[in-house]
Amino acid sequence: MILPDQSQPTLKDITCIFFDMDGTLLDSAPGVTSSAAQALIAVGAQVPPLDELRRFVGPPMIESFRTVSGLDEPTAKRAIKHYRAAYADHGAEQSSIYAGIIELLDQLKAAGIPMAVATSKVEDQAERLAQRFGITRHFANICGASDNEGRADKKQVIAELLLRLESQGVDVSNPVMIGDREYDVSGAAAHGIPTIFVSWGYGDLGEASHAKAIASSPEALLPMVLNRSRNYEPALI
Repeated sequence: MILPDQSQPTLKDITCIFFDMDGTLLDSAPGVTSSAAQALIAVGAQVPPLDELRRFVGPPMIESFRTVSGLDEPTAKRAIKHYRAAYADHGAEQSSIYAGIIELLDQLKAAGIPMAVATSKVEDQAERLAQRFGITRHFANICGASDNEGRADKKQVIAELLLRLESQGVDVSNPVMIGDREYDVSGAAAHGIPTIFVSWGYGDLGEASHAKAIASSPEALLPMVLNRSRNYEPALI
């Protein structure tokens, strides 16, 4: 569904695609929520109900510890360490790839459209998950959060990804972001990039208010991108 009455940028002449990971490519909620719960217990904080814990999926994790659980900055930083240890130990194994994603990526790659990942997940975790599910080959780059390099939110991740892809010779003149949370929409908009919001993830439709379009399934997403891609030429029949 293309949303009406939207100002620039528009979905036109797409040159490359940026995919969010959690809630877009992968159903990672079970591992994220269980690891967040362990981290909260470790710092002596109350574990909220599952509906609240699901709010941890998508945003930068330290932001979720601050806003969802109300932790102060020092406690949130301690919680992050516990979360990452728990996620590396067992949380990542609880992820699964959404139905239709492999087929979607295969078709976009066959159409010659460059793709990359822009995720708030720590980069090495994102790389390991992409390898586990056999989707690394689809992407020119996988960019995630990095404490050492000061990258935390989606705006910063996309800024780094744009630099990397440009250095790789990828045409980044008209990218599109694919994601399931408002953080994807606003992070991309900060760089003048439109977003297609996917409704199969963890965000509610209220978070799609500034997106350019809403896709209800990977099958619905495919023509939205192909029909607006500069690289795609429909086969003649």
